[in-house]
Amino acid sequence: MNLLNGAAFGRMEGALQAAEMRQRVISNNVANSDTPHFKRSEVLFEELLEQSMGGNKPGHLTGNRTDQKHIAIGTGSAVMPKAMVITDETTSMNNNENNVDIDREMSLLAKNQLSYNLYIQQINHDVRMMRTAIEGRS
Repeated sequence: MNLLNGAAFGRMEGALQAAEMRQRVISNNVANSDTPHFKRSEVLFEELLEQSMGGNKPGHLTGNRTDQKHIAIGTGSAVMPKAMVITDETTSMNNNENNVDIDREMSLLAKNQLSYNLYIQQINHDVRMMRTAIEGRS
């Protein structure tokens, strides 16, 4: 089995794609912070991933399918969730019914940048380890 086709690498790839999408969504929120009637959006991914993996429920049993003929146990073989953009239509912060808090958006942008950097570092590390294993270097 190829490390780059594994579930862990797939989750990391999904998280990276979600971080890229989150960057665009937050940037759009910031750009429209003064637009009347604009409603902020956000990206859901981590919550969906946790749900697809069964969360942290005690006694939750999952299995890893190593062959298509194996019977799936729990949600361990669940399909990778896609990042989803949702819009908050219920709140208003300003008299113009805009709900963007620029300070919150800027802190979310900084947090997302740190997450993105972490994902890139982890993916680079995994690829380096695979290359080392293939080439037999120490």
